[in-house]
Amino acid sequence: MTREKIRIALAGNPNSGKTTLFNALTGAHHKVGNYPGVTVEKKEGSRIRGSREYHFVDLPGIYSLTAYSIDEVVARDFLLDEKPDLIVDVLDSTNLERHLYLCLQFQELGIPVIGALNMTDEAEAKGIQVDSVSLSGILGIPMVKTVGPRGAGVDELLDKVDEVLSSLQHQDRSIRYGDEIEGRLQHLQALIGEDETFSSQFPSRWLALKLLEKDINAYERLKAHRNAEAIAAEARTSINWLEKHYGKDNEIVISEQRYGYIRGAVRECIKIVKKSDFSVTEMIDKVIMHPLLSLPIFVLVLWGMFQLTFTLGEYPMAWLEGFFTWLSGTLNGIMGESGFKSLLIDGVIAGVGGVLSFVPLIIILFFLLSILEDIGYMSRAAFATDKFLHTFGLHGQSIFPMMLGFGCSVPAIMAARTLKSRRDRILTILVIPFISCGAKLPVYVLLAAAFFPNNPALMVMAIYGIGVVLSLVAAFVLNKTILRGDPTPFVMELPPYRSPTLRGILWHVWDKTWQYVKKAGTVILAASILIWAITSFPGYTLPEDQRENLRQTYMAENPNSTPEEVSEYIDIQESELRLANSFAGRLGRLIEPLFKPLGFDWKIGVAMLTGFAAKEVIVSTLGILYGVGHGESEESESLRAALQQDPAWNPLVAFVLMLFVLVIPPCFAAQATMRAELGWSWWAFSVLSLLVFGWLLGFAIYQIGLLVGALA
Repeated sequence: MTREKIRIALAGNPNSGKTTLFNALTGAHHKVGNYPGVTVEKKEGSRIRGSREYHFVDLPGIYSLTAYSIDEVVARDFLLDEKPDLIVDVLDSTNLERHLYLCLQFQELGIPVIGALNMTDEAEAKGIQVDSVSLSGILGIPMVKTVGPRGAGVDELLDKVDEVLSSLQHQDRSIRYGDEIEGRLQHLQALIGEDETFSSQFPSRWLALKLLEKDINAYERLKAHRNAEAIAAEARTSINWLEKHYGKDNEIVISEQRYGYIRGAVRECIKIVKKSDFSVTEMIDKVIMHPLLSLPIFVLVLWGMFQLTFTLGEYPMAWLEGFFTWLSGTLNGIMGESGFKSLLIDGVIAGVGGVLSFVPLIIILFFLLSILEDIGYMSRAAFATDKFLHTFGLHGQSIFPMMLGFGCSVPAIMAARTLKSRRDRILTILVIPFISCGAKLPVYVLLAAAFFPNNPALMVMAIYGIGVVLSLVAAFVLNKTILRGDPTPFVMELPPYRSPTLRGILWHVWDKTWQYVKKAGTVILAASILIWAITSFPGYTLPEDQRENLRQTYMAENPNSTPEEVSEYIDIQESELRLANSFAGRLGRLIEPLFKPLGFDWKIGVAMLTGFAAKEVIVSTLGILYGVGHGESEESESLRAALQQDPAWNPLVAFVLMLFVLVIPPCFAAQATMRAELGWSWWAFSVLSLLVFGWLLGFAIYQIGLLVGALA
């Protein structure tokens, strides 16, 4: 059976519950966040219904079709260039007057529109009663009440979709903007319509209206018209006449006409029933948004989140670490000596197993971040930090990408698209690498547990805090030098607090955890095998005369030693020489002079080189280099103990390494995203500056640490 394929754009304002409704319509499980800018790219999903296959495209939340931020550009360009069969405009029923402004602009595109009156349960709880039938009659488009999290109204919405698509005529109910504007508008519309090829691509009334609104993108699109210059000149003449007539900016005049129409519709269709003045949101906000308390509360929330992550994750992490140690020991006992055994134990288990041990921390961290997003705290965090961030040249809305950076740098960089100013976007993206992502967490936890055992969680949180401080300092320096300018004014709604849905949170956690595990099974597995290969080849056998010299030396120093102890000592020395003569050892010796001033030996240098691909690989590299899998049993020591016993390591070296990992460029995936968002020049500037600053910071801290230690 061949089904008719229908493409539907799901659009609307931020915080309208659009992505939640998208999930209900398609059965998809995308990230749902209670703040503007979560959906920074369109997401897609399908649903089969009868003889039709509906293909839904979830567009970024926008306020207007006059685009400023990148997410607004994504939504506008999709509607204009891809021309979906229908638009489902998701409206917040508790804030209908403001959300209908965008709905009117959708209608002017000439594409069939259906309004989804979402969050009707919240509206009714506030005493807001919406007459959807009357509103539908006034606007000329179907209106359906929905509740996204429960999937209420979804079937009715799809029924209306079928009804509209089956109708032979599309009802056009564009508003009138008054005789003065309409006269100019119709004249421009007629001029645009003279080029049939051009007017078939863009709705002539919509484009004429955008020209009168002085939309830069509309003038760019007009260049494809055969009489572009004449129409542009006529539009500017009309703008000058109208602005003299009204005594104000033409864009304001058109906006006022829209809001006047909306207020009339709202007055006819909305009834406010007197409810209790008590508001949980307002009561909580009196504390959360207090001028003096908001910033300390924000810091306390972050501290609590990380403290809880490490406290709850300590035991399952130790269980997993013990499991992989047991697995290595068991396989070592039952498998005969072979290259495959070495690959499996020293390569795969030591590398991938070491990374997978940190899965519990990743799960807990993303679980807590998801709760903060879903309940509506993220918008409060933006307001709480706005004035503080302005001091450093950052925008208040920069807190969204920076908070996302604690999870993963890739979505954090993409979330900067919500910032309207290009300067603000560049500045925010450049400082995101200082925010410690989840991939750096295993490195921090490993080193903190090994060298700061009294309070490893506090040390890890200190590194996170240092990263935040460095991001602010970097923003301040950039703002005063190559990115001079003031952040754009910060205007954003505060949505009500909402109960997070367990299903949504679990799917978010599963998605992020699966990405981490998938990376362990692909990128890190491949890296572990490669690292095992370069540490195992070309191979080395201790000459018999050197073996005899080692035996005699050891027995002279330990006259009571047993033959087994002597043999074990010689095997250890041979393993060290084999590693030193391997390809990895030769590479490490080559680059060691570069890292030596930071206190790093050649093994750490090799781990840092592999860590440029993905920070988790640093842990797997160290596991292989220190031979955690070699000769292990159930009583074998972990990587932590192996590091502690190496004289090249000490708390100062561990601290410098954590700082170095914090500062150096993020993983290749994040760098690719940064290059796509900023272009080659800014990307190259970011990579080079982070490398230089990371080395200088590590050098300074290590040398100061040595000096303090010598004076103590």
